[in-house]
Amino acid sequence: MTYIEEYKEGNKFFGIYLCKSKQVMKTKAGKTYYSVLLQDKTGTIDGKVWELNNGIEEFESMDFIMVDGMVTSFQGSRQVNISRIRKAQECEYDQSEYIPATKYDIDEMYKELTVIIGTIKEPHLKKLAQMVFVEDKDFAARFKVHSAAKSVHHGFIGGLLQHTLAVTKMCSFFADNYPILDRDLLITAAIFHDVGKVDELSDFPINDYTDDGQMLGHIFIGAEFIGTKVREIPGFPPVLATELRHCILAHHGELEYGSPKKPAIAEAMALNFADNADARLETMTEIYEKSNPTTEWLGYNRFVESNIRQSTGSVAKRK
Repeated sequence: MTYIEEYKEGNKFFGIYLCKSKQVMKTKAGKTYYSVLLQDKTGTIDGKVWELNNGIEEFESMDFIMVDGMVTSFQGSRQVNISRIRKAQECEYDQSEYIPATKYDIDEMYKELTVIIGTIKEPHLKKLAQMVFVEDKDFAARFKVHSAAKSVHHGFIGGLLQHTLAVTKMCSFFADNYPILDRDLLITAAIFHDVGKVDELSDFPINDYTDDGQMLGHIFIGAEFIGTKVREIPGFPPVLATELRHCILAHHGELEYGSPKKPAIAEAMALNFADNADARLETMTEIYEKSNPTTEWLGYNRFVESNIRQSTGSVAKRK
């Protein structure tokens, strides 16, 4: 098969892909069309079915479909104009080819995370991190392969681990350069900051919000998870437990971004900076990967709230 990342503008688009989403839309003139998101393990691409004729068989979201179309460009990003669709038979595809995954080695990333856990000196925080990420093999297995988002950034197998490790390493840099920061508290908060996403999002290939994810959200789930775990550790200082949970509750920085609390201690502020930096840069990475290597403006993106383009150096690296 030809993977999504390999297609370029002007290529014929043909093969079996996962229909991640399907929306029935209308043009300004009132004509009905389909807007779909196609996925394989290398990423996603937007598709449009402008003509709903006999060549377009019935299909729904999460179906594997045989697609025939042409790759075009819209506002600097690749898009597929689809002319034919049929549902694929189970014998025609291997599901593992359609689940996006991190480009990095999952076991190596997890090993790096556990090495960082070993540097935590405060005994209660170290015990907490080891109890969850080292001793609980079932949790570790789930955490390793989970995604960090339904979409936007790190929405792939290993995405949660990749994001957590990046945030933790950034927080380690902050702690080394700003003496006011309690390194052990900050590192532990970084490691646990998105732990609630294990229950907020379902497993692949669905990778959608669970009932708890819809009604509670990963920030509350994560703070509650930590509250439960610290009670299993004898003598865990109550103030330290509160500070740790505060970092989790405040890591989105602002109330309008989903944080129940704004950062009240420096460690919570540093965690917010690291989380936001990695999320934003991964978002830009994924936007670039879906776009042609060009310095032309890609248009306004609502996730970064700016009209964006690639730098000349970035384009040169991709060619």
